[in-house]
Amino acid sequence: MINQAKDWVFSDPRLKEMRQDYAAYTEEDFKVWKILFERQMPNLPKAASKAYLEGVKTVNFTADRIANFEELNEILLKTTGWAVQVVPGLIDDDLFFGLMNNKRFPSSTWLRKMEQLDYLEEPDMFHDAFAHMPLLTNQHYVDFLEKLSGIALKHIQDPWAIQLLSRIYWFTIEFGLIREDGELKVYGAGILSSAGETKFSLSDEPKHFSYDVRHIMSTEYWKDRFQDKYWVIDSYEQLFNSLPEIEEVLEEMLKEKMEN
Repeated sequence: MINQAKDWVFSDPRLKEMRQDYAAYTEEDFKVWKILFERQMPNLPKAASKAYLEGVKTVNFTADRIANFEELNEILLKTTGWAVQVVPGLIDDDLFFGLMNNKRFPSSTWLRKMEQLDYLEEPDMFHDAFAHMPLLTNQHYVDFLEKLSGIALKHIQDPWAIQLLSRIYWFTIEFGLIREDGELKVYGAGILSSAGETKFSLSDEPKHFSYDVRHIMSTEYWKDRFQDKYWVIDSYEQLFNSLPEIEEVLEEMLKEKMEN
């Protein structure tokens, strides 16, 4: 358990002082961003959550300009008090949750190459920016991220607890659906950055379940193919309000494991 002050993460030597070097982006980088943006954005007016679509307008994302974190942070700080923290790529769990517990969303700055348009082993900044950052303008969404990360930090030394909480993160922030005006919409970033999974997740092929904390925490996920199950929230407020239940179910499941 971490007993340090909440902002310990900013002085951790593993978190290098990194910035987005916007001038370093190449012609290929801008082309990749444009292709990915124009391939996915036309699908989203009918498929994505209202909060995401409003967020895209708020953060001023366009096909012709790679997301500029300096400009983005000015907008996010005014909107929800959040900002983007540049990281080299995948980072340790304690740094990941530590940043979000301090209202900083970790993001890489590198973009995939032309030959990697359809599959990456780890997320690049198109995923981090295009798919995640518009929703950082929604207060209930970011409050959920902050508090969920706080719960994770309390249990950071327990791999099983982190696995259970990772399932919540996976099936909400990465692969969550929301019901709006009686229709299923996408808010999970893993879906929003994939044209194929956007169509699949809203089809009749996978199973759709109403948001259920215990059910999610009892379900494993995979990273190398489309999910076969998706959970549907009714609102971002519902997501935020489920935090006490997440803590309660987590404690119960940890106790069950010890007893068995």
